[in-house]
Amino acid sequence: MRTYKQLTSGKRYQISALKRMGHNLTEIAKELEVHKSTISRELCRNAGERGYRPKQADEKASESLVRAAMSQLQLSARAYHRILKLARTIADLAESEEIQSTHLAEALQYRPKIMMG
Repeated sequence: MRTYKQLTSGKRYQISALKRMGHNLTEIAKELEVHKSTISRELCRNAGERGYRPKQADEKASESLVRAAMSQLQLSARAYHRILKLARTIADLAESEEIQSTHLAEALQYRPKIMMG
């Protein structure tokens, strides 16, 4: 069975640095220990006029995670803001200026589970 991992903010910055140094997709994939199609999709999804921008790529990933959580977990606007507040606290504890997708994912894990009976 395959396991899938999301790219972290750090890996996105590594992709950017390796790309600027002239490495090809295969070399970048080996360095980050991911499949080269992962790198290809990441670069295609997040390439703009000024090239690959890891900060914007991470922001898009965070927005996508929140949208998916909102629809799948049927979160209210109040729950959404509570999760953002918790993610901000987690980011502060990690001494990060910005909320990253990992902070949002962790905040979502702390959401109380409702038992249906």
